[in-house]
Amino acid sequence: MASRQYATFEVADQLFGLDVAKVQEVLSFDQYTPVPLAPESVGGLFNLRGQVIAAVDLRVQLGLPPRTKSAEPAMNVIVKTDEESVSLLVDRIGEVVTLQDDTFEPPPDTLTGPSRQLITGAFKLDGRLMLALDTNKAVNTNPPGSANREE
Repeated sequence: MASRQYATFEVADQLFGLDVAKVQEVLSFDQYTPVPLAPESVGGLFNLRGQVIAAVDLRVQLGLPPRTKSAEPAMNVIVKTDEESVSLLVDRIGEVVTLQDDTFEPPPDTLTGPSRQLITGAFKLDGRLMLALDTNKAVNTNPPGSANREE
């Protein structure tokens, strides 16, 4: 039976997961350089060992209010896309879980709004639902309908 490992994390008390093959590293960091005129979901830029990384506020991507400065420092899930590495700002880091492919379900019907577009499916874990994120869609900060939107 095929299985896959997911790195889990929380945003607004909801559990999410990314295929560990897409995760470069996880770190705590909270000093970002603002990017003028960038979409609201861009939390800023930071230097990671000589590489400039864009930080994307996953709260905004999911249709939630942006992180506040008074909140606990964001955790950064650095993910690898085809073009670059990008940081997803999340509230809390979970653990790596191994899940069987046959327990994967389509996104729940109750999931609506922007978050539905970012989710590939769901897994039931010990009384919680883990939503599997589409990495490329989660880091895409182009607003819907823009001319250079990537699909």
